[in-house]
Amino acid sequence: MFINVIQRRLRSIASFCSLAFFMRTLWSVYTAAPHRVLFLPGAIQGVIAMLWWLLDLETRLAGGEGLVSVGLPAAVLHGWLMVFGFFPFFVFGFLFTAAPNWLSGPGISRSAYGLTALGLSVGTVLLYLGQSGLGMLMHLLGWSVALQALLATLLGGKDSDKRHAWATWVALALGAAAELLMLAGLIVEHWDWLQAGLELGVWACLTPLFLTVSHRMIPWFTSRVISNYVIIRPYPLLWALSTGCLIHAALTLTGQAGLTWLVDLPMAAMAFWCSSRWGFMRALKVRLLAMLHIAFLWAGAAFALYGVASLASFLDLEWSAGLAPLHALGIGFFSAMLIGMASRVSLGHSGRALQADALTWSIFWSVQVVALLRILPDISADLVPGRWVSLAGLLWLIAFSGWAWRYAPMSWRPRVDGKKG
Repeated sequence: MFINVIQRRLRSIASFCSLAFFMRTLWSVYTAAPHRVLFLPGAIQGVIAMLWWLLDLETRLAGGEGLVSVGLPAAVLHGWLMVFGFFPFFVFGFLFTAAPNWLSGPGISRSAYGLTALGLSVGTVLLYLGQSGLGMLMHLLGWSVALQALLATLLGGKDSDKRHAWATWVALALGAAAELLMLAGLIVEHWDWLQAGLELGVWACLTPLFLTVSHRMIPWFTSRVISNYVIIRPYPLLWALSTGCLIHAALTLTGQAGLTWLVDLPMAAMAFWCSSRWGFMRALKVRLLAMLHIAFLWAGAAFALYGVASLASFLDLEWSAGLAPLHALGIGFFSAMLIGMASRVSLGHSGRALQADALTWSIFWSVQVVALLRILPDISADLVPGRWVSLAGLLWLIAFSGWAWRYAPMSWRPRVDGKKG
C-alpha cells in the first residue's frame, strides 16, 4: 500500500514537472520574437472585434439598443477597436521586426515588446468590459513603450538613411496623440473630440504609416522576385502623400470636407502612378507579392472615392459616398495590406517558404469581396445598407478567422528550420 502511494506521488510530480517544462518551453518560443508576441493577440482581436460588431449590428437591426460600452457610443467603440485596437498589434509587430533591419540598429528587447503587447491587450479587454477611460490609458501606456523602443532603435541605428523609420515613428506618435485626444474627450465629456481622435487616427497615423511601409517594402520585395527590376521610390512623392493626409484631416476637422478633393484627387493620381511604376502587372505572377500590389491599388481607389465625394459636396450635388471611401481605405488598403505583410512576416520568420498557399490566397480575395460588399450599399441607392453591411461583416469574420487559424499557431510553434526567433 505504502509503495503504491509513493508511486502515485512520483507520477504526479513527474506529470507536474513535464507540464512545467512544456509551459516554459512554449513561453520561451512564444516570446522569442516581437512579431510572435504581438501578432497572436492581434489575430484574436481581429476575430473578436468583428464578432462584437456583428452582434451589435444584428441587435440594432432587430430593434434593440445594441451592445454599448459604458461611456463610449457603440459606433465610436467600433471605430476605436479597428483603428487603435486592431491594426497597432500588427503595426508594432512588423516594425519591431523590420526597423532594426532597416537601420542596422539594436533589436527591440523582450521587455519592451512584452510590455507593449500587455498594454495594448489589457487596454482592449478593458474597453470591451466597459472601462473605456482606464482601457484607453492602459492602451496608451503600451503604445508609449513601443514609441520609446522604436526611438532607441532609430537613434542607435548605423544606417545613414532613416527617412522611412522616422516617418513611421512620427505617424505613430501622432496616433498616440489622437488616442490621447479621445481619452481627454471621454473624461471631460467632449464627444466631438472622440470623432476627431478617430479622424486623426486614420489620417495622421494609419494612412501615412501604411503609405510609408508600402513605399519602402513593395519595391524592395518586388526586386527580390522580379528579374531586371529597378527600384523606384521617390521621397518627394512620399512626403507629398503624407502632407496630403494631414491636410485632408485638417480640412475635415475644420468643417471643410467639401475641399478635401484638392488633395484627395492628386493623392489618388500619385498612388496609381506608384502602382504603375512598381510593376503591378509583373507582380501578379507571384501570389505573396501580388497581394501587396493589389492592396496598394485600394489606396488610389480610396483617395479617388474621397475626392469624388468631396467634389460632389463642393458642387452641391445630391450624391453622397457615405462611408464607402473610409471602408475602401480601411478594408481594401489597410486590411488587405495587413494580410499580405503579416503572412509574409509569419512565413519568413518561422522558417517557411515565402509562398502563399491556396488558403491564404482565398482569404486575401475574400477580403477584396468584403471591401466591395461594404462599399456598394453606400454608393448605390438601390441596395439596403443593413443587410449588406452584415454580409460584409460576416464574410470578414470568416476570412480573418481562417487567417488566424492558419497563421496564429506559428506564434507559439518553433521555427521549422530549427533556428531561433
